[in-house]
Amino acid sequence: MMDRAANRRHRHQRIRKRLAGFPERPRLSVFRSHKHLVAQLVNDFEGKTLMGCSTRAGAFRKETRSGGTIEAAQRLGQAVAAEALKHGIKRVVFDRGGYQYHGRVKAFAESARQAGLEF
Repeated sequence: MMDRAANRRHRHQRIRKRLAGFPERPRLSVFRSHKHLVAQLVNDFEGKTLMGCSTRAGAFRKETRSGGTIEAAQRLGQAVAAEALKHGIKRVVFDRGGYQYHGRVKAFAESARQAGLEF
């Protein structure tokens, strides 16, 4: 019997079969740990990470006490969208990483949309 992490990795592989990031529309990948959230913009065509943001960053930790809250996920979504728009990226493909579209993942995605990303 597989554990929860293995089940999530299996779901992520299943999703990734149909999901890819390209130069004009990179993949917005989310990783959720118990205490933090990490987001990256990835160009799968060239195999490059364009940018990444995390709730573990020093500037981010000054603003929020914990990186594992919905409030932190909303702030990270706004930060990722602002950084992506600086790089000239407006449209992305959202990769929820095998997690349910619920809670912190949903809060992250909705705040990124409100801040100007399209997906």
